[in-house]
Amino acid sequence: MESAEIRRRWLSFFEERGHTVVPSASLIADDPTLLLVPAGMVPFKPYFLGEVKPPFSRASSVQKCVRTPDIEEVGKTTRHGTFFQMCGNFSFGDYFKEGAIKLAWELLTSSVEHGGYGLDPEKLWITVYLDDDEAETIWRDVVGVPAERIQRLGKKDNFWSMGVPGPCGPCSEINYDRGPEFGVEGGPAVNDERYVEIWNLVFMQYERGEGTGKDDFEILGDLPSKNIDTGLGLERLAMILQGVQNMYETDTLKVVIDKATELTGVAYGKSHDSDVSLRVVADHMRTSVMLIGDGVTPGNEGRGYVLRRIMRRAVRNMRLLGATGPVVRELVDTVITTMSEQYPELETDRKRIETVALAEEAAFLKALKGGTNILDTAVTETKAGGGTVLAGEKAFLLHDTWGFPIDLTLEMAAEQGLSVDEDGFRRLMKEQRERAKADALAKKTGHADLSSYREIADASGATRFTGYTNTEGETTVVGLIANGAPSPAASEGDEVEVVLDRTPFYAEGGGQLADQGRIKLHSGAVIEIRDVQQPVPGVYVHKGSVQVGEVTVGASAYAAIDVRRRRAIARAHSATHLTHQALRDALGPTAAQAGSENSPGRFRFDFGSPNAVPGTVLTDVEQKINEVLSRELDVHAEVMPIDEAKRQGAIAEFGEKYGEKVRVVTIGDFSKELCGGTHVHNTAQLGLVKLLGESSIGSGVRRIEALVGVDAYNFLAREHTVVAQLQELVKGRPEELPEKISSMLGKLKDAEKEIEKFRAEKVLQAAAGLVDSARDIRGVALVTGQVPDGTGADDLRKLVLDVRGRIPSDRPAVVALFTTVGGKPLTVIATNEAARERGFKAGELVRTAAKTLGGGGGGKPDVAQGGGQNPQAVGEAMAAVERLVTENA
Repeated sequence: MESAEIRRRWLSFFEERGHTVVPSASLIADDPTLLLVPAGMVPFKPYFLGEVKPPFSRASSVQKCVRTPDIEEVGKTTRHGTFFQMCGNFSFGDYFKEGAIKLAWELLTSSVEHGGYGLDPEKLWITVYLDDDEAETIWRDVVGVPAERIQRLGKKDNFWSMGVPGPCGPCSEINYDRGPEFGVEGGPAVNDERYVEIWNLVFMQYERGEGTGKDDFEILGDLPSKNIDTGLGLERLAMILQGVQNMYETDTLKVVIDKATELTGVAYGKSHDSDVSLRVVADHMRTSVMLIGDGVTPGNEGRGYVLRRIMRRAVRNMRLLGATGPVVRELVDTVITTMSEQYPELETDRKRIETVALAEEAAFLKALKGGTNILDTAVTETKAGGGTVLAGEKAFLLHDTWGFPIDLTLEMAAEQGLSVDEDGFRRLMKEQRERAKADALAKKTGHADLSSYREIADASGATRFTGYTNTEGETTVVGLIANGAPSPAASEGDEVEVVLDRTPFYAEGGGQLADQGRIKLHSGAVIEIRDVQQPVPGVYVHKGSVQVGEVTVGASAYAAIDVRRRRAIARAHSATHLTHQALRDALGPTAAQAGSENSPGRFRFDFGSPNAVPGTVLTDVEQKINEVLSRELDVHAEVMPIDEAKRQGAIAEFGEKYGEKVRVVTIGDFSKELCGGTHVHNTAQLGLVKLLGESSIGSGVRRIEALVGVDAYNFLAREHTVVAQLQELVKGRPEELPEKISSMLGKLKDAEKEIEKFRAEKVLQAAAGLVDSARDIRGVALVTGQVPDGTGADDLRKLVLDVRGRIPSDRPAVVALFTTVGGKPLTVIATNEAARERGFKAGELVRTAAKTLGGGGGGKPDVAQGGGQNPQAVGEAMAAVERLVTENA
């Protein structure tokens, strides 16, 4: 049974039994504590935590998941993978243990002809929690599983919680016996390789307290409402139903291995090492396609780094298998073809996915060349210092600057006989991630405990946003956090976070900055609001400071936004929509939105593109936008079911989470997007849009920055003034300026070339005299000297090589010349082949000289360069080189 059919049967089975089918959420987690969705229940987490009331009592899904903690183990074993699909069924206060158990047994053991998976009941073993008598009784007496195939396990194996105080409960796992060829008998308590877990049923019935680890926490009591959360690994079930040894031989991965074999000529099963590489390629390329499909783009932090790391591991392993050219296009096409049966959007978005993937491959192949040089230098320096371990700082530099995954650095360092300080590297990585995560969380929560906001939401309900139609209005203070802690009151000068029962203030989201303004209490107190966030869904937190009087919970108030700011932001937001559509018209659907920021009078718009947008295209886009403004198109918003929005062709932003109902903003016949932001009523209100330019912000992602309205006019006015000044300087009309300025710059460049040529000739004239000054040190010709200050590094290198070339090749020669540039000393040292045969290496010599100069350096055995901070030490550095030559001659 193919994977797509397993998925179809799962959803059909539960839909027929009253479950709402919930489409897979994006892999981009809507949770500040997660980079990516690692489990099937993550999209339902707010329901289980009580943050949001579930819109259904029963649900079922097949959720895309990515886990990367064990990424180094992928390929080395057949059990580790990064992407997987988790089939789940959920009950929110509806059925409980008996219902979940009976549904699971029915689906697994019903015949294929009757919509089930047709597993042999005799091969299924059950585990239950140590004291869960109820679950064992249901399995034994209701379902009919023999007692000898039911085993009890402890808290570590058969008890579930989120790792923090909240819902928890015992588990019951269904395991499949793969037969004696996979190990000894005795059930899953004895051998989990033979008795492989396929389905985990979690019975959420308790509330847990504080604690660490999987079993070190207290059970506080029963939950008011008992829930069910189950998970079946689609890939594990596919392995069983397809009769293969492991998940890498299932239909959606084996086809990628076959393609990698075709591209490299290395057959699967040939050797352990090549099998590891083939499995890495198959797993990582599938994960890469799924991440890019959900809007992740390669980068050096967060989820972008996860994608970059796995893509580069895949490309690196293809090269280890013997591939010499680009391979990503064919691998990506294979993944899309095999996975699009389950996720049709991959086929629709094929071109964009290919574009991002190919750009990352090209960037890595380029980085591989440059990073290898950096690594070689670091290895040389480490060995010269007598070390055997490459510093964690060097590994982090290779990651941060060149995008080298740590395992690539490990491999390449090992090839040169060094290990790597992995602990130091991971410490630096952890620090970087914690800084980024702390910044993001602080932005959303102001460092306050999220439970404070949940308590307010539980007591007062969600905030009602009135800002689409009103800019001010009556309201009531329902929650107050002063100086980071819940408080019944706050006084003048206090920093506060205020929750209202209704608000005209827009909370930052969807790329639109928050409103600012004032909240005036009927008592006379005034709060100046500078930011608004939604730390938990539906709770609008107004951040600001008390200007006058005392603020109390329950007080009546009047909230008013800064209307001028709101209108400027609305103009920017509407302009962003127009820019998005105009770019798609010009570049195609691959120019999909990858982020935006709409602020007063200006906006930035990020979009997918492998290359820079030509200036002529940007000009055409700008013209089209302003033509739309002149058409005075009406802008209106409408709430509708998401399926209807898609049918109408509304554009959705990658990575955004949408509910069943969505808000669609339509601009005449030009643009239609899913959007929760505020907009103008007519395009004429924008006045003018001026695109300032575009640039790269990451692999395959470009950014346009632009001005709107009065800000755009002021920019053009300044530009006009500058043009007028240039006209005066060059004595020409505006249309003549490019030609005249280009001509002037050309003449200036020619003059600089002549000066450079003259300087180079002067430097090289000194070569003959330097050769004559060579001293013989035990048969080695040593040339040292200081050339005029200001001699550039390139000229110094040319001079050193010229001097070396004038010395007979059969005579060992060391040439070490020094200069000072910008107050800092510089040295270049070269050796000929005869000198290198006697053990003189330029890199070692230059490190000695540079150390004396108060700096560092390195290079190859034939020529090396270094520098320092102390120009007064040049003479001492020359002497140090001479001593080293004398000692080793």
